[in-house]
Amino acid sequence: MAGEQYLTATEGTHIERPENQCVYKIGIYGWRKRCLYLLVLLLLIILVVNLALTIWILKVMWFSPTGMGHLHVTKDGLRLEGESEFLFPLYAKEIHSRVDSSLLLQSTQNVTVNARNSDGEVTGRLKVGPQMVEVQSQQFQINSREGKSLFTVDEEEVVVGTDRLRVTGPEGALFEHSVETPLVTADPFQDLRLESPTRSLSMDAPRGVHIEAHAGEVEALSQMDIVLHSSDGTLVLDAETVCLPKLLQGTQAASGSSQGLYEICVCPDGKLYLSVAGAGTTCQEHSHICL
Repeated sequence: MAGEQYLTATEGTHIERPENQCVYKIGIYGWRKRCLYLLVLLLLIILVVNLALTIWILKVMWFSPTGMGHLHVTKDGLRLEGESEFLFPLYAKEIHSRVDSSLLLQSTQNVTVNARNSDGEVTGRLKVGPQMVEVQSQQFQINSREGKSLFTVDEEEVVVGTDRLRVTGPEGALFEHSVETPLVTADPFQDLRLESPTRSLSMDAPRGVHIEAHAGEVEALSQMDIVLHSSDGTLVLDAETVCLPKLLQGTQAASGSSQGLYEICVCPDGKLYLSVAGAGTTCQEHSHICL
C-alpha cells in the first residue's frame, strides 16, 4: 500500500523533491488484526454472558430496591417474611414477630440464646434442649403484663410474688431448708399435713403461730414427746370437753364409793394421773405413780 505525502509551498518558491523517499505503513495488518478482532469478540461474549447471569441472579434471588426476596430493609432494621433457616449464629439486638403472628424458634438439636458484654463474655444464656430447659444468669425473673414480679431466683433466695403458691403433686412439696410464708393452707375438702419423716419440724413466728381447722380436727402425732411450752404466757385448753383417755389410774379401794368419778393429780415433774375421787383428795394415796 503506497503512502501519500503532501507538501505546501508559496508561489515563487521552488522545492526539490527527494528521489529516495521512505514509506511507513500505519496500523495492524494480517494475523494480528484477526487476533484483535477475535479478542474483542470474546470479551463481548463474556460481557453478554455476565450480564445475563446477573439478570438471572437478580430475578431468582428477588432483588429489589427494598431488599432481597422475603428480606426487606426498613428504617427500623431488617424485616423477614415467612420461614427462614440459619446455618450459622445469628447476632441481633432485637427479634420480634409481626403483630398478627407469633414468633417460632425451632431446631433439631437445641435453641440457645446468649447475651454478651462488651468484652464478648457470656453474661446470660437460655438453652432449650430436647430434654431440659437451662437458664444461666445471675438472676432469673418472671414478670406479669403490668411489670409485677411473679417469680425471682438468684443465688440467695427464691421469691414468689403471686398471691398464692399452689402445689398439686400427690406427694406435696419437699423443702430441704426453711420456708418463710405467712399462710399454709390446703385446697377445700383436702387435708393439710406438715411432717418431717427423719428430723424435727419447727414453726416459729415473732407474734404467734395460729393453727385452725374450720370444719375438721387438728391432729399432732409424734413417735417421742410432744412439748407445749410457753416462756412468758399461759397454756390454755379452751374446749367444752378435754379428754385424756390414756392417763394412769390409781387403784380403787374396796370400801370406797367413787361413783365412777376421778380427780386429776400432778406429779412434781409435771406428770398427770387419775385418782379415784373421794370425800377428800386421794392423790397422796396413789403418789407411787410419780416414782
